[in-house]
Amino acid sequence: MPAPVPRQRAIPAAEGGQAPAAAPNGGSAQDSSEARGTAPRAADPSGNTTDRAGTAPDRAETAAHTHLTLLLIEDDPGGSPIVPELLDPSGKPIRVRTARNLTEAERLLTDDVHCILLDLALPAPGRAGDDELAVLKHVLELAPRHAVLALTGADDAERGAEAVRVGAQDYLVRDELDGRLLSRAIRYAVERKRSDSAERRLAEGRVRAQENRRLERGLLPTPLLDGSPLRFAARYRPGRSRALLGGDFYDVVRTPDGTVHAMIGDVCGHGPDEAALGVELRIAWRALTLAGLCGDQLLGTLQQVLEHERPDDEIFATLCTVDIAPDGRRAGLCLAGHPSPLLARPGHPARLLPYDNNGPALGLLPGARWPRMQVELGAEWSLMLYTDGLIEGRVGDTGERLGQDGMVEMIRRQLSEGLRGEKLLRTAVNEVRDLNGGELTDDVAVLLLDRAV
Repeated sequence: MPAPVPRQRAIPAAEGGQAPAAAPNGGSAQDSSEARGTAPRAADPSGNTTDRAGTAPDRAETAAHTHLTLLLIEDDPGGSPIVPELLDPSGKPIRVRTARNLTEAERLLTDDVHCILLDLALPAPGRAGDDELAVLKHVLELAPRHAVLALTGADDAERGAEAVRVGAQDYLVRDELDGRLLSRAIRYAVERKRSDSAERRLAEGRVRAQENRRLERGLLPTPLLDGSPLRFAARYRPGRSRALLGGDFYDVVRTPDGTVHAMIGDVCGHGPDEAALGVELRIAWRALTLAGLCGDQLLGTLQQVLEHERPDDEIFATLCTVDIAPDGRRAGLCLAGHPSPLLARPGHPARLLPYDNNGPALGLLPGARWPRMQVELGAEWSLMLYTDGLIEGRVGDTGERLGQDGMVEMIRRQLSEGLRGEKLLRTAVNEVRDLNGGELTDDVAVLLLDRAV
């Protein structure tokens, strides 16, 4: 026998701006039949459900003509009905469900409920007796995204006003209820809740955008190249199709001895945690580099930082570091699971630097080592460091990835067209995006250092 599949709780109709169609059976057994003007139903002692007037409603007819749904929570649904016949703005009946207590209310609180009408006199199980609004607070916790109307007695207006301050959309006096007043109050409460929810989502979006900008500033620092003849350019394009930050980061600093150190890295995964870890690694790299560490010693220390700061043991980071001698003619290269840089020199085709001694990514192997390779650059050159987002995009409809070979051919062609510096990087990233047929799924970071004679 197959296991029942639980129904997922979606955005309530009150917040989502629409009323889902009712189920073929008309939804809950306690839905009312206002389409015919009959009163809501109550459960008899045997557990069967009947109308307050004692007749079974035509639930299919009710569902077909209902746009709004109200959940009434009162302590005496079997007594005199407090909810008169309700109509929405189009003249169609508003569907009413009734619950005698909070347990029943939780069962009847499905996604197509727009508004809750709560009798503040209802007892609140398990709550402190001196809290007059305990039942309301319980309902607000139970249904944080639904509109709520509080129902009070004629002499309890102050309690109703306090209910609004606590979180209800409005309050109504029991003895003053009529169909027109209640119908209007329901529509007002639903629209106010939608407006409040939209404003909350907008505010949350602004906060996330501010956090993203702060993280991006940490990932993409201002280079420290005072006194160096090298020219610097960089390009960063976030993979916005996910609307999340990635973990790409880079940095460039010049130490007092005249050596220029450059780094680019990528934390696996996408999101604020990965971006924050990338910021930590970049700042640690800059501090360790300015303190005099280099090569294997530097990468080993960075691995310790990653192992202590990562949120999950499976998180790792790739890294490429280059230290360029003060004369600018040679460099040391360390690769930790990262693509090798591209070197371009006048009179020579652009090529990838050797990557035979590529070490593992940071965080994969405890006690790993990262050999430092010596590379001859020459008198005049351009050195491009990049993350794998630049080479993992698709090429047209073939489904094949651009890859390092495709990137090298592309850069060679763009160099032959006279592109240099920032213009070269901008053109390269845009062309990769165009070849992919749209925005790339991964972040792209590219860094370029040039030495001209």
